[in-house]
Amino acid sequence: MTEETPTPAQTGPDVPPDRIAINPRSPFFDEEKLRRGIGIRFKGTVRTNVEEYSIPEGWIRVQAGKSMDRHGQPLTIKLSGPVEAWYEDIGEDAPVAKKD
Repeated sequence: MTEETPTPAQTGPDVPPDRIAINPRSPFFDEEKLRRGIGIRFKGTVRTNVEEYSIPEGWIRVQAGKSMDRHGQPLTIKLSGPVEAWYEDIGEDAPVAKKD
């Protein structure tokens, strides 16, 4: 099998990372990138309640109601499907990170 090489539209400083989380305890947390504002489209719908996403694996994590775990962190559920991400500070024609 051959590895998929990202196209120029999928890499660079204006394309969000393939995976990021808003929880500072996560190894995928990146405050600098989150400050720019990342838009998420999941299954064709723009979502504003995403806690974490992975484009290559095709999933997002969203909070499961108001439930908390024993550490006071929100319980999340994983939803599978196509994920697209972009930086909101660029505007309407922002490059979109997605799995081809």
